[in-house]
Amino acid sequence: MSVTTRGVKNAFRNTIRSISITAILALTIALALVMLLSLKAVQARIDDVKASVGNTITVTPAGARGFAGGGEPLTAAQIKKIEQTAHVKSVTSTLEDRWVTEGTDAPTGPNGETAGSTNLQSAIDAGTLGNRNNANSGGATVSGNLPENFTLPISVTGTTAPGSTAVSGVNSFKLTAGENIDGSSSDYVALVGKALAKKNNLTVGSTFTAYGQTITVKGIYDTGNTFTNAGVIMPLSALQKLSSQDGDITSAIVTVDNVDHLDVTVSALEKKLGNKADVVSDASASADTLSSLDNVKTIATYSLIGALVAGSVIIFLSMLMIVRERRREIGVLKAIGSSNAKISWQFVSEALTLTGMAAVIGVIGGIILSNPVLDALVSGSSDTGGGPQTFIAGPGGPPRGGAGGGPTIQFGGGLSRGFTNFGDVLSNVHATIGFSILLYGLLAAVLIAVIGTAFPSWLIAKIRPAEVMRTE
Repeated sequence: MSVTTRGVKNAFRNTIRSISITAILALTIALALVMLLSLKAVQARIDDVKASVGNTITVTPAGARGFAGGGEPLTAAQIKKIEQTAHVKSVTSTLEDRWVTEGTDAPTGPNGETAGSTNLQSAIDAGTLGNRNNANSGGATVSGNLPENFTLPISVTGTTAPGSTAVSGVNSFKLTAGENIDGSSSDYVALVGKALAKKNNLTVGSTFTAYGQTITVKGIYDTGNTFTNAGVIMPLSALQKLSSQDGDITSAIVTVDNVDHLDVTVSALEKKLGNKADVVSDASASADTLSSLDNVKTIATYSLIGALVAGSVIIFLSMLMIVRERRREIGVLKAIGSSNAKISWQFVSEALTLTGMAAVIGVIGGIILSNPVLDALVSGSSDTGGGPQTFIAGPGGPPRGGAGGGPTIQFGGGLSRGFTNFGDVLSNVHATIGFSILLYGLLAAVLIAVIGTAFPSWLIAKIRPAEVMRTE
């Protein structure tokens, strides 16, 4: 009988003990596997958050916000400088415009500028806020009252990324009809908010006019937001040409490759653009989320280490007890010529058999328990983090143009993947089982067996056959 075969058979010499050791080891291996899966899942989510939440920078003309303030618009040359900055992954350029319904009195801006005309009618009632804002912005008559035929202007956005939640300042953007448009096109095509489309009986393929030109509706969108659902989105160059604002850009949303590079990118942009632009980062959006994920990562790391140590201690104490019980057997084997290495391997084989059975059970248990345990860790971390919070930030500051009839909550560009609070980010953490994970589980079992039998094997070398025979 080979040494390995003898070791495997010895694992079943005491059934109760074998079952007990296997069960306890299975629990520790299952816990170790669950923590390993949690660790990998959380790390993947951390990397994703760093690349998608709070990694945006908004660049606007110095002194301007929406249709308030003043200054000079951004230029194509400045956008080129931004694109060539290190760590910048993408740049989305936008131009804001306002159209007023033909036959109504157009409000003027702080600098006396007027809006373009359109045959569309606004889908938003002015109400108290709309009347107050436009009276303050210059749309009032000499007596200070708004004209009787006054209607709110229609907000229009020209952009290189139509359909982007960051551009619209919302956390959801979906087309309910038609198709998206090409942001690099110069064609007079548009996406129309569902409220505006309903107000003006527009469908895909319909046309309307603005600045005396015909524009075709290519799609109708829904953002779940009253203000943006009453707007129009066009390709940037098309709106620039239509409104005679060639090359003008009122804001640029800069996406950085990783939130860790945000500060250095902000500094680089401020240096390149100087006092011609205001540069604002969205760093705070990811800080609390990453803190919660780091808490889960820390718990998973310490639990993984604890499970491995616990498994090693269990097999160590078990093998130590077995070696002490079999002193006479060891002495006889050494007396008839067995080497310390062969005898040690016999006990290692026995330990590997026990941990192997435990590994099979533990891996199955780990697969079953991984996501429930991870959900519990995530829920606990979210609760201790102060509960779900909403990040309120928008690339354009307040509701565009200040012409809305009610309050608008804008979600920043860093939340463009739909992460609007801790719960949304953390609920997307899921453990995935792959071949490499199963291999790690088996390697952990082997590691536990080897570490657990190291000291007992050393004790075997200390046993002298003559002393054993004399005492027996």
